[in-house]
Amino acid sequence: PVSSFLPYSGLTRERSEVRPRAGWMVMGERGRPSALDVCRVLAVFLSLFPAVSLQCKILRCNSEFWASTSNAGPEEEFCTALRAYNSCVRRTARTCRGDLAYHSAQHGIEDLMSQHNCSKEGPTSQPRARTPLPPPPPPLLPDSQERSDGPEVCHYERSLLRNTAPPNYTHCGFFGDPHLRTFGDDFQTCKVEGAWPLIHNKYLSVQVTNTPVVAGSLATATSKLTIIFKNFQECVDQKMYHAETDELPAAFADGSKNGGDRHGANTLRVVEKVPGQHVEIHAKYIGTTIVVRQVGRYLTFAVRMPEDVVNAVEEGDSQDLYLCLHGCPANQRIDFRNFRARAAEAHGVGRTRSAAGAHGFTYQTAKAKCKERLPVEDLYFHSCVFDLLSSGDINFTMAAYYAFEDVKMLHSNSKRYHIFEKDAVKKYTVPLPLLTALLFRDYFLKM
Repeated sequence: PVSSFLPYSGLTRERSEVRPRAGWMVMGERGRPSALDVCRVLAVFLSLFPAVSLQCKILRCNSEFWASTSNAGPEEEFCTALRAYNSCVRRTARTCRGDLAYHSAQHGIEDLMSQHNCSKEGPTSQPRARTPLPPPPPPLLPDSQERSDGPEVCHYERSLLRNTAPPNYTHCGFFGDPHLRTFGDDFQTCKVEGAWPLIHNKYLSVQVTNTPVVAGSLATATSKLTIIFKNFQECVDQKMYHAETDELPAAFADGSKNGGDRHGANTLRVVEKVPGQHVEIHAKYIGTTIVVRQVGRYLTFAVRMPEDVVNAVEEGDSQDLYLCLHGCPANQRIDFRNFRARAAEAHGVGRTRSAAGAHGFTYQTAKAKCKERLPVEDLYFHSCVFDLLSSGDINFTMAAYYAFEDVKMLHSNSKRYHIFEKDAVKKYTVPLPLLTALLFRDYFLKM
């Protein structure tokens, strides 16, 4: 399944009477959102997800709407073009359902209709191109450390009401084959092949794409990551960060390193720690820090976020599929404890000829290798053992190591750094005979 990045409204904390609408575009003359900016966002999505343009033809709808609204015109004409755009998008529903660009267009249209008081009923004349084309947008302001960090509302902790309790910060991590530590400190191992949402709230959305690690294994790892920071009041413009294997940029998709042209732009910044290996994104206006790493061929993700930001969701918006909040669906979970027990049993009875599995590590050699970086036998250690047995990729040792280092940097409770099996609250219900057979197929064939 593919998640949609939905529009949003303002903060739920009592900061301001201003409740901005969805951050699809920059406001132009007479408060009209620029259609050019709408289409730029969609165009970026299309470049990231080429299958959309090949299968669901959302590009054609986007292009027609862009052409028909290039210059400012009467409000009635804009609504007519918007209804035509809506009809075009609806016709793609069969092939586009579940695609990111399709859902972005859907919710963007709803928001534009609301902003312009457009009726859903009315003429839907075919879009027609106008000339001349709009001038290119003005160049982005240069990033500057000296630039003002903006008003108090753009500093999460400063904006909280006085005499209130300090915010409760939570942590989510996603790494390895993959392993998920939720905001509630539940630790899971999942399959989740394809595109899945990690986070979705009023302020940002995070989506990962996971691909199989080796043929014949249910284990996957993250090869792509997309983060959208939605625009907020006078603080930041909408920004997107996209990373994939061997491309971990030190800037947002538009080339900037901060939140744009607003007064609080520097409360959102991309900081490159190790070129091509470690990037941090600091979003002070929502009290959030994100760490993205490339370890071997795959990406890891870690975040520190205030609890009220985690739970700031749109009314009526189902959060069931957002992994960092609710964990992986039951049918996507892998009980690697059961897997480990089977691996240990295979080694313990002396069946060493094939107990190394398909990828070169025995249970004991995997434990020894993981022990070099993770001396405490917690769930990070055991996830490392699982990854080595399932993939044979030594880089997963470092993925587990850095995931734990990120916990120490981002988790607010030092007593909760380690998670042990006895701490696991949720029960894993997915049996593993198929996974075990795949990972130890040589062993089962030679018994």
